Amino acid sequence: MDLPERDGDGYLRDMNDWTPEIGRAMAERDEIDLDDLKWEQIMKAREYFEENSTVPPIRKFAKYIGQDQKAIFKMWMTGPMKPISKYGGLPKPTGCV
Repeated sequence: MDLPERDGDGYLRDMNDWTPEIGRAMAERDEIDLDDLKWEQIMKAREYFEENSTVPPIRKFAKYIGQDQKAIFKMWMTGPMKPISKYGGLPKPTGCV
């Protein structure tokens, strides 16, 4: 699959290019395995973004989805909001993630 243009960090240059297929293809290209729980978090982040026009900080996001922040970190093995927002076609999170 041809991916839309991405920036140097792998985020879509245009959020409107995102589709679930593109999100999954981006993760595959980055060798990230998206299981159902990770995908659910990506979709919840998109929902949060639609409601608030911003990518939530991890603390707020964990509360929003009712999951333990440490468990989310362990699952992604990195600052989770970066891959969640990247594969969700959302803007790069600001601040410390």
